[in-house]
Amino acid sequence: MGRTPRDSSPTSEFEIKVQPHQSDPHPLGGPRSHRHPPPIPPRLYPPVVEKWFPWLVPTIVVFNIVFFVISMYINDCPKNSNNCIGVSILGRFSFQSTHENPLLGPSTATLQKIGAFEARKVVEEHQIWRLASCMWLHAGVVHVLLNMLGLLFVGIRLEQEFGFVRIGLLYLISGFGASLLSSLFVRTTISVGASGALFGLLGAMLSELMVNWTIYENKLGSLLCLLLIILINMAVGILPHVDNFAHIGGFLTGFLLGFVLLLHPQFGWVKLSNVPPGYGGTSSKPKYKAYQYVFLLVSLILIITGFVVGCILLLRGVDGNKYCSWCHYLSCVPTPLWRCEARCSSSQYENQLNLTCMQNHKSKFYLLDNNTTTSHIQKLCVELCG
Repeated sequence: MGRTPRDSSPTSEFEIKVQPHQSDPHPLGGPRSHRHPPPIPPRLYPPVVEKWFPWLVPTIVVFNIVFFVISMYINDCPKNSNNCIGVSILGRFSFQSTHENPLLGPSTATLQKIGAFEARKVVEEHQIWRLASCMWLHAGVVHVLLNMLGLLFVGIRLEQEFGFVRIGLLYLISGFGASLLSSLFVRTTISVGASGALFGLLGAMLSELMVNWTIYENKLGSLLCLLLIILINMAVGILPHVDNFAHIGGFLTGFLLGFVLLLHPQFGWVKLSNVPPGYGGTSSKPKYKAYQYVFLLVSLILIITGFVVGCILLLRGVDGNKYCSWCHYLSCVPTPLWRCEARCSSSQYENQLNLTCMQNHKSKFYLLDNNTTTSHIQKLCVELCG
């Protein structure tokens, strides 16, 4: 699904015609005067699209895999658990039991230790770096393989077209935005994974199609194909144990960033360095259309405002579930085939924690101590919703 500029092949950019010699006497009877070729109208030049060598996206994939291997080394299941999978073959890299981690990976405690997002640590201990570190961690082999295959499929195409700087910024900022929205609604569990940043790339592909609409040939087909891919991936997010809030946050962030980072000059604009020698003049068209500038400005305002407000709400300990009683359905919809993970809204005053189950709306107060962890709070939530 690539963009196809009109008349973009190198051989169609200029047409040279050889004219037969004609007598052209000099006004004073001298030799024929030398004539320069007439300027070619700039509109005949298509926008030149430089193809970049994609090295950043494969590097990100390698880093994520290496970090997963490191997390399994730190986990050391045989030493810390009596029920591990693949001990005889994998040794200390063996997986936790499927009852504890169905994705074949490390324990929750290990992920918490090495940088998983945990709302309590960010709010109470101001470990805001966890908003970025969690996007480099994965819960299991299945998790990391699915995310990395998706990243290769989407990211390489974007890096080839827009370069590593813009795609790198898009990936990192989208991952941060995914963690930020997730932190406002996922309060009693940890969150890890690069899927939020991956959804940011999908969102950017949609906004790139919109903002560069004039240079696409198969506009409707490209739009419908991309929307179908996005809807399928969003639908997967309503399954249990999937943090769809991270997907939505990453998608919205990437969608807005696409209007800022992925602009193409309008068709017909000519860069002076691309004009061949002997032909003067510059394009009569501006580099970008007016609506592209409008999208860029509005998107910048929304991104900055959203990040500032989101960080303030997070550091103040605001629980989004208290102000949106139906939002938990965005992450999981219960059906006869499965039950959703227990989700609770929480509020804390000193050492008292108030949990409210989002499924049955039961509330209860608990006393906390210094050893209380997120996994312990999640167990209390499961009991309250049970």
